[in-house]
Formats: sequence, structure tokens, C-alpha cells
Amino acid sequence: MKLLFDFFPILLFFVAYKLFGIYAATATAIAASIAQVGYSWLRHRRVETMHWVSMGLIVVLGGATLIFHDIDFIKWKVTAINWLFAAVLLGSHWFGQRNVSERMLGASITVAPTVWRRVNIMTAAFFFITGVLNLYVAFFYGPGLDPKTRTDIWVNFKFYGILGLNLVFFVALVFYLARHMEQADEAPENEAG
Repeated sequence: MKLLFDFFPILLFFVAYKLFGIYAATATAIAASIAQVGYSWLRHRRVETMHWVSMGLIVVLGGATLIFHDIDFIKWKVTAINWLFAAVLLGSHWFGQRNVSERMLGASITVAPTVWRRVNIMTAAFFFITGVLNLYVAFFYGPGLDPKTRTDIWVNFKFYGILGLNLVFFVALVFYLARHMEQADEAPENEAG
């Protein structure tokens, strides 16, 4: 349920784009992000940082798209948020006792500190690469195609490609962590035996 809630603005953006075009989709995403933050506040009296950041970026970049009637602004949102996540992950690698990955998952998963460092760097690299891929598809893929087709390709990549990449990466990360959890669980038994 939380996953659907997190992707609510993206889903509505995609549906609105298919039905009404990029400007209606952008306005829908802005409204959905504001509604998402408002609902979180009313229901839980708190809003996750990711939702605040996402709403801020969609309001600023989506607003610029609508005001200037230029879709290039909204195309930057995916890259901006992914690069922001990458920067926060990398920053936490050098500042503080524990990095972001360990702070988020450390209460339920026990692995060695070196594993948390690798997970943090891999996740930062993933977000950075995803941001680069978004820029490539948004601005450089198919230069000979008409603007509508290029926008269609970008929207499909944003919905199917980015979500698919996230799913594959995070499933692989779960397997990676599980492998190291088993080693951590077996190590004391081997030493005792």
C-alpha cells in the first residue's frame, strides 16, 4: 500500500499524459504531490522528507513547465531527485556515525559495517546513473524524431524504465543483503563449532 502511495503522483502523471498530454499531466502531478503531502500531514501529522523534496521539485519544475510552456523543465525532475538522493547517500558516507542505508534498514537487517558502506555506495551510484539515463532519454535519444514521439518515449521510459530499473536494483540489493546476513548468522556457529 505504501509503495502505491509513494508512486501515486507518477501513476497519475502517466495516465493524464496518455489521456490529455504533457501539460495536463504536469498539472496533475503537481496537484497529486500536494495532495500526497496534505494527506500524510492530516493522517499522520508528519510527512516523509522524500515527499517534501519530490513535491518541491514538481512544483518548481512543473510550475516552470506550465508558466513557460516548455517541457524541458519537467524532464529534469527525475534527474534532479535522483542526483539529490545520490548526493545525500554519498554525503552520509563521510558524515555521521552511520550512512543513510544503515540508518534506514539497520534496525531490521544486521550486516557488517563494510556491507553497509558498499550498499550505500551502490545505491548512490544507481541513483546517479538513473539520473544520467533520464537526461539521455529526455534530451538526446532519437534526435531525428518529432518532438511528440520523443516526449512519448521519455514518458514511457520515466514510467516503465525508471520503475523497472528501481525494481530490479532493489530486488538485487535485497539478495545481496540476504547473502551477507546469512554469512553473519553462520559466522558465530562456525567459530563455536
